[in-house]
Amino acid sequence: MIRDFFRLAEHDTVLGTEIAAGVTTFLTMAYIIFVQPAVLSGSMLGIDTGMDAGAVTTATCLAAALATAVMGLFARYPIALAPGMGQNFFFVVTAIPVAAAAGVAEPWRAALGAVFVAGMLFLLLSLLGVRKQLLETVSPSMKQGIAVGIGLFIAFIGLRNGQLIWADPATAVRLNPVLASPDTLVFLIGFLTGAVLHARRVVGSIMWGMAAALAATLIFKAVIPLLPTGMADSPALAGSLLATQFKLADGLVAVPPSLGPTFLRMDIAAALTGPMIPVVIMFLFMDVFDTMGTLIGVGTQAGLMRDGKLPRVERAMLSDALGTVAGAALGTSTVTSYIESAAGVEHGGRTGLTAVTVSVLFLLALFFYPVIAMVGSYPPITAPALVLVGVMMARNVTRMEWSDLTEAIPGFLVMVGIPFFYSIADGIALGLVTYPVVKSLGGKGRDVSAGMWLLAALLVVYYVAVRTTV
Repeated sequence: MIRDFFRLAEHDTVLGTEIAAGVTTFLTMAYIIFVQPAVLSGSMLGIDTGMDAGAVTTATCLAAALATAVMGLFARYPIALAPGMGQNFFFVVTAIPVAAAAGVAEPWRAALGAVFVAGMLFLLLSLLGVRKQLLETVSPSMKQGIAVGIGLFIAFIGLRNGQLIWADPATAVRLNPVLASPDTLVFLIGFLTGAVLHARRVVGSIMWGMAAALAATLIFKAVIPLLPTGMADSPALAGSLLATQFKLADGLVAVPPSLGPTFLRMDIAAALTGPMIPVVIMFLFMDVFDTMGTLIGVGTQAGLMRDGKLPRVERAMLSDALGTVAGAALGTSTVTSYIESAAGVEHGGRTGLTAVTVSVLFLLALFFYPVIAMVGSYPPITAPALVLVGVMMARNVTRMEWSDLTEAIPGFLVMVGIPFFYSIADGIALGLVTYPVVKSLGGKGRDVSAGMWLLAALLVVYYVAVRTTV
């Protein structure tokens, strides 16, 4: 029955291969289970967003499991979904502050509302089949610039959380002068392990890097108290986060955390107010770009394209949109298709059974929450994952059209604006406003769509008339 439903023979695959491919995909993307609660709760950024980390963990696993199951059973593609890297940071560093500045009592609920509304719009666009027009509004170079900028931003946060760089009033940031601190050593051990394994194409390299960082943390935690008093008080150890933040797990398995603190807590009314509308649009654009890029990339690799088109693409888009809507209702940021699904495809995954396998593994992961909380309590353990993800996103820089300065300049402004402004939305806005101006004055105004002019005008109005008043 399973073989017939997923048409394994037609795709020249077998049950064992599909399940093994699902395990492979899960291992390459499971880092999100550890990173997502730390990001949305704010602990990774040294702030308190008001979101409960346990509830976010449950919401993340459930949303990923649900969306991936729909992708496997409805669209029947070997593509897994989970809350997206980039969108989660946009949620915390842009959506929540904008809601707070607008006077919303619980800004995180407004941010969830923005995700929910964006998901509903994505669902509507998928049903109406107008995704092509939306995608063509922004040029390919701008899309790649956005991906690179977010990658640099995530990597910057990873380097900071790994204590490799410090804040400095004179130069903004600088290299940590105490590189022998436990925090930095944990980060470097995890990063180098993950980087080497990723270079050697080892499955789950990011997870193995985090595992190495965790192992180093446990060793340091056990050894430091045994050091003589003079050594324990040295500059390398005195300012370490290890003693104050790392919390050892009580066990390996436990009942999953309650979903109550985040379930159906999105504030849709607040998300529909003036200051939040651009946030909704940004969530929508990032989700559409990520989804289409992943579907095309993985679909091509799996040999699923037919005459340059992906069969059942509308079903795949619907799966993604439903995942975002469900994720917001459960209490997590935008759910999107993961490019890491390519790892499972390389392992032979060709059908929805691969995705269903990933879905089951996300559900099983919930019962290991003590380990998830332990890893998330100490930023240097998850920091290597951020830097490695940043590296993978930054490679899109080669796809930008550097020979055409009317494309390169706005794309570059997006790329540097996101990390320099410490805001994904502000960086994207800089590029979107600059693009039609540079194109038109550069003699290529006909390349600018009406939708691009409208978007640029709305952003100017927002920043001049709305953003300055909140």
